[in-house]
Amino acid sequence: MSGKKTGRKSQSFLKGAMVLGSSMIIVKLMGMIYKILLSNQYGGVGTGLFNSAYALYNPLFMLSTAGFPIAISRMVSESITKKRYKDVKQIHRISVPIFVIAGCLCFLAMVLGGFLYVKIIHADNAIFALLCLSPTIFFGCLMSIYRGYFEGMRNMVPTAVSEIIEAACKLFLGLAASFLVTKYGMSCYESTGYVFGTKCANTTEAEAVVIPIAIGAAITGISLGSLFGFLYLFIRYKKGGDGITREEIMQSPSPRKANQTLRVMIRTAIPIGLGSIIMSLADMVDSTLVNIRINNIMQSNPDALLNVYGSLIPDYVVSTGETHTFLYGCYGIALTLMMLVTAVTQVFGTTALPSVTAAWTGGNKEQLKKSMETVMRVTTLVTIPSGIGMSVLAEPLLSLIYHGSSVSDEVEIGSKVLTVMGISVIFIATSTPLCSMLQAVGRMDVPLKLFAIGMVIKIIVNYVLVGIPEINIQGANIGSIVCYGFVTVVALFVLCRQTKIIPDFVSIFVKPLLAGIVCGVVAYFSEILFDLFFKQRIATILAVVTAIIAYIIALFVFKAIKREDILQMPKGNKIIKLLEKRKLIR
Repeated sequence: MSGKKTGRKSQSFLKGAMVLGSSMIIVKLMGMIYKILLSNQYGGVGTGLFNSAYALYNPLFMLSTAGFPIAISRMVSESITKKRYKDVKQIHRISVPIFVIAGCLCFLAMVLGGFLYVKIIHADNAIFALLCLSPTIFFGCLMSIYRGYFEGMRNMVPTAVSEIIEAACKLFLGLAASFLVTKYGMSCYESTGYVFGTKCANTTEAEAVVIPIAIGAAITGISLGSLFGFLYLFIRYKKGGDGITREEIMQSPSPRKANQTLRVMIRTAIPIGLGSIIMSLADMVDSTLVNIRINNIMQSNPDALLNVYGSLIPDYVVSTGETHTFLYGCYGIALTLMMLVTAVTQVFGTTALPSVTAAWTGGNKEQLKKSMETVMRVTTLVTIPSGIGMSVLAEPLLSLIYHGSSVSDEVEIGSKVLTVMGISVIFIATSTPLCSMLQAVGRMDVPLKLFAIGMVIKIIVNYVLVGIPEINIQGANIGSIVCYGFVTVVALFVLCRQTKIIPDFVSIFVKPLLAGIVCGVVAYFSEILFDLFFKQRIATILAVVTAIIAYIIALFVFKAIKREDILQMPKGNKIIKLLEKRKLIR
């Protein structure tokens, strides 16, 4: 039945990826501006407090949703393929109370557990950020009800719009709130010598009191964004519906019993959710171990650590015992760029799941092979050049987005982190779509097992390496490379064995790698060349543009892009004709 007759808006993998990808670019650019302005204003300590709050939030949010959005997406996609539209409606009805209850419980867990967590990481001031972030769990659960449902129908627009609403509120409302808190706090100090009831001897002490509360105010914008994002999805569903017609409902077979649908949902969701929870715990492990191990170094052998960075760690940070928070903030500054890449490939995973599920459910092996190859190829075409580029241009890129003398020390430390992180991002970002495809072909247990083993590896590597003064925060990067490298390789092996499909590894990995190396070499030498004639920021922009052009040319030279990839894009036929005229594709 055609999309026109049904009224449903569905997209192919690449079209869906472009919808979500376009929104993700907007969302991540807003998020980068948000974090850049916060870091420029509040430095490494403020960034450390912000990231500490998210380190607890992420596993709790994953626990609250517990893989149900992905399970709903998979079940909806499978039911539509089989034309079981009554089941689709039932899946939505059953999911509502699950998310409401889970959201309430995990909201309370974050509020109550936050007081213990800040003691563990020796960052009591992080409690303001944690409390302000906690409502996001509840409203995020409510949004998951609708996001998984629409994504299963291959309609990525509602998810995209709700994400933009979230990001806009975070950027504008969050920054406005932090600005007002900072202005009010510092004006109180100037007039009374007190800041929020605390006597301050100088401006540095006043700022130290203001920063944690201002970060909490900035995070309030995130919670408001999740509220408004949910309201949009709720209204969108009530007013626009899901496109399933009355005729389709009438012709659909009777739905499964509600308890049977619930069992299938739980059986699908639990391994997916546990896998996501484990990897979110890995992020919390990063935060916890980095803070604890560096704090231990500062207690037992501070000179060994301080000699690594010289004067880059401010004296007031050392004297107030916040060295571990400061360095974790520098790590967070580098994370801003890495998360842009992982967010894009997360989009590929989201859009791949219903497409691969439909091909697997329908028993169409040829379509399944094409879908798998397209997902993997598009993923590596993004991850490889991005990772190499970040490693090669680490310091210029961070100096470009974090400018100003207030964060120059953090940028210098963060650039060393990003050089190694660029390699880890290739494996981190590639593992997500691979695990999504495993879930799509019914192997929900495999990502769970891989992530469990990966987290154990990560904990061991982190604990050992972060505790070495000469390595410190770089140990978290090395742990990520080992952990996600393992997950990526084994996930690919199991996917091939499960589907009995051997993809074209040359087009998926070798050609993008060759083009990525060209991109990195051009970026490195272009930066050196342009730096002779232009200011650093302009030189960096020109180097990035030159590297992108060189990469695109290399893709066509190595024939890394296939005809079917382009055909799945909007206006794909027109693009193909244009490329054929120029003999860039066959």
